[in-house]
Amino acid sequence: MSKNPNWRRADARQSAEAERYERPIPSREYLLETLGKIGAPTTADGLAAELNLDEPDLRAALDKRLAAMVRDGQVLRNRRDEYLLVDKVAIRTGQVTGHRDGFGFLVPDDGSDDLFLPPAQMRGVMHGDRIAARVVGTDARNRKEGAVVEVLERRTHQVAGRFHLERDVGFVEPDNRRISQRVVIPERDRGGASHGSLVVAEILQPPGKHAEAIGRITRVLKEEGVAQTAVELAIASHQLPHEFPAEAVREARLYGKSVEASGLGPRLDLRGIPLVTIDGEDARDFDDAVFAEATRTGWRLVVAIADVSHYVKPGMALDAEARERATSVYFPNRVIPMLPEELSNHLCSLMPEVDRACMVAELSISREGRVSRSKFYAGVMRSAARLTYGRAAEAIIERNPEVRSSLSAAVLGSLDSLHEVYRALRHRREARGALDFESAEIKVLVGPDGHVAELKAYPRNDAHRLIEECMIAANVEAAGFLKKHKMPALFRVHAQPDEERILELKRFLATRGLLLETDGEMDPMKLARLLKQVQGRPDAAMLEGMIIRSLAQAVYQPENIGHFGLALGEYAHFTSPIRRYPDLLVHRAIRHVLGGGQPEAFEHPPREMEVLGQECSTRERRADEAARDVVAFLKCEFIAERVGETFNGVVTGVTDFGLFVQLEGMQIDGLVHVATLGRDYYRFEEDRRALVGEKTGQRFTLGDRLKVRVTRVDPSERKIDFELIEQTEAAFHPRRKAGSTAPVGATAGARTGGRGKGGPRGKASPAAKGGHGGPGGKAGKGGRSRKGGGR
Repeated sequence: MSKNPNWRRADARQSAEAERYERPIPSREYLLETLGKIGAPTTADGLAAELNLDEPDLRAALDKRLAAMVRDGQVLRNRRDEYLLVDKVAIRTGQVTGHRDGFGFLVPDDGSDDLFLPPAQMRGVMHGDRIAARVVGTDARNRKEGAVVEVLERRTHQVAGRFHLERDVGFVEPDNRRISQRVVIPERDRGGASHGSLVVAEILQPPGKHAEAIGRITRVLKEEGVAQTAVELAIASHQLPHEFPAEAVREARLYGKSVEASGLGPRLDLRGIPLVTIDGEDARDFDDAVFAEATRTGWRLVVAIADVSHYVKPGMALDAEARERATSVYFPNRVIPMLPEELSNHLCSLMPEVDRACMVAELSISREGRVSRSKFYAGVMRSAARLTYGRAAEAIIERNPEVRSSLSAAVLGSLDSLHEVYRALRHRREARGALDFESAEIKVLVGPDGHVAELKAYPRNDAHRLIEECMIAANVEAAGFLKKHKMPALFRVHAQPDEERILELKRFLATRGLLLETDGEMDPMKLARLLKQVQGRPDAAMLEGMIIRSLAQAVYQPENIGHFGLALGEYAHFTSPIRRYPDLLVHRAIRHVLGGGQPEAFEHPPREMEVLGQECSTRERRADEAARDVVAFLKCEFIAERVGETFNGVVTGVTDFGLFVQLEGMQIDGLVHVATLGRDYYRFEEDRRALVGEKTGQRFTLGDRLKVRVTRVDPSERKIDFELIEQTEAAFHPRRKAGSTAPVGATAGARTGGRGKGGPRGKASPAAKGGHGGPGGKAGKGGRSRKGGGR
């Protein structure tokens, strides 16, 4: 290949590069194209010579870009410092997911099956690291096994946990249970910590195959308020960004404290429309408002979303920090926002009676619940009312005269139309076979003293579902708009469930007298019919949990494969840009089209979207795990004060070592160990998920109702021990009558903290956000009843 000094004309991305950089160099896309044309591994010097990048600043920029491409898995660098195209070598790049038992997995960038990493391979890497690995065979469970070739990027820079001193050796046992390695702390770097202190430690030297990680204690955490301690521990353990850079705060404050409609540019004026927000009682960032009115053929639905893209633009410190966070994180007593408070709780929040910039999805909906037309545009709005789910339900479902009389005629008319829209959309949802999981959300309420005051159930009502359906409709239209205009974008995808998991589920359901159709391709309607069958059964919650765990994980990616759980061919997140970076990217793409831009000129090209999808999915999981850790810790503290008390519970898991039991009304989980079930040998029947006594015939299985006593709690390990008092009600057992009782005594230990629930406006749930589960759940807005298409 001859040298190419004219890359500026040949690089299709140069106009976008020139907008971002004063001295642009070839784009990532063009560098990949050039490496492909060279056809052999090439050093940075060789690439610079090929492109005539001989000026020092351009050469330095090339080195920096190549390093970023290695980090993102777009190219590899070999031991001779040559750069190679990933698809030319039999190596996979991706991120490590660790397990507390020492093994782990490589989650490949290309979306292929995970590679199992045995403990020997995990010794030199930590959870979250980016690595290159090769397939070396299969393990005993027929999983593809990998060997680490190179660590591309170390991403675990600190750990938090208990400091221990054993035989003069100091080390930190990480609280993050995905990190199985301890971190050795030299005596000079202990920062005043004593044995048992809760600390944060910086990693000075990462682990190697034959050496432990070495660190330095940077902070000793105060153990005062339990909730505050749990949050500080989670922030440090999961390396959550929680302090905004000074430049990002400065940029946010430059916009001032109020919005002047005249300064927002050309927009459609919606201030005469009675748009309202409907959220949870504790919501502070209002990112969506709705309005509906009847038409000759159905309804006009207006979904107005906070226009974050007006304030947060590429190249700004605000954007860099939002991308790094990717999502807001909701703890029971604290929120870590994606954007500074000046934007998230003020200028972007759709508060009542103030002007706000918005991006609007306007839909025409038929009486059958079909969207016949839709359009997007920039608007300026003024919310007519801030309603809670409870107050909205009182107005439109219970039709409470006092509540209805407190609302204006215009707001009330829109609410009634919105309820009619909901019923039509709901009918359409059921017709296409979308999955629904209806169990109530249990919230941890923290008192002024920082301790858990109450665990409270928040059942869903039609106001939750109304907002959920409006958000889903807007998200679907946004996905269709981007697909129609061939824009690089992130879709929210939920893949078909794994065939092996479905067959395992089918075998288990058969033991409960339930039939799951598996002939031909699995479709959501088959599971939707199954969910209707289990409604009203005593073991309904347990069966829903089994179905959720059989489903895939929802993720962000530029390739649209549809959303299985919602039974949709295309889906994106448009409705929560205050708290989710993918939604902000969708807004930018829509604005680009509305401004007459072409796909190839979009500021986020396809290859960057691939990286963004991986980042956003990973950071979403990080936020979910941190929130679950805090809730699990607080539930342990709550139940620790009740050791010796008895509770009713349900068996939610059966293994060869015991019974996992969830306390009713609290979603607190513990374990009754098999060794304490009485003087008998218990046989584990895996297909039936049952433990059966060989001598007595005593049987325990999923869905059994038990009375248990709390005997021991270990918050640091998130473990709870239960003692079995009696089996109060047996679930469906073949050849056995339900309702028999069996007094027994036992004790054991288990982890608390189940999976969260969520929905299009919801906290990451197996359903909504996919946490190894499926699609269904709440219409909240994430964590604290947050909205926006968690699915």
